[in-house]
Amino acid sequence: MRPEPDRFSPPPAPDRARSHAWQARLFSAMAMRDGGVVRRSKQDVEREMGYEALRAAVRARGFHLLECGDHYLVVCTARRMRIHR
Repeated sequence: MRPEPDRFSPPPAPDRARSHAWQARLFSAMAMRDGGVVRRSKQDVEREMGYEALRAAVRARGFHLLECGDHYLVVCTARRMRIHR
């Protein structure tokens, strides 16, 4: 019987080459080019590139990053954003 994995250990670091390819696909999406919104699950982001790398990539493009439930939303515009409640 295998021991249960530690639930509090951080996820393994993403493979750099795979991370770069995933990031290239993410930022080449039509929504990114057209100023739309791209949604990715937190689990996928952590597995493929990590939150900090996503945050840096979004910031470098001047986009906005939102967290909603189990997803990250990238608003692909550098224009001012206002959230209405």
